[in-house]
Amino acid sequence: MESTPSLRLLPWSSLEGKPCFLVNGGEGGYVSRLADETEARQLADGLEMLGRARRVLDDPLSPNVEVCYTAVRLTECLADALRVAESRGRRLSSSDARGTGSIVNSGTGGACS
Repeated sequence: MESTPSLRLLPWSSLEGKPCFLVNGGEGGYVSRLADETEARQLADGLEMLGRARRVLDDPLSPNVEVCYTAVRLTECLADALRVAESRGRRLSSSDARGTGSIVNSGTGGACS
């Protein structure tokens, strides 16, 4: 059975805005740990922004500029959360396809397409 390398979608983009991937993105490597920490921070930021957005939108006297800023930040946070979901979904799919629940790789290098 031929083993194909797994690709982990990283929670950041290249300077050109292209998605970055970690080849054999198993747990334990430096880049993999950095990606895990970044995803956790992005999700925490999104949760905090959701609370702030609710306060702004609950106030009918919120200035338009504050509402617009809130919409921009919510859009950024939603994009981050969707990227995290896509990355985690890909890893679930690849572990299911291999028939194992774990990924054993170095996780030491990343690549941007």
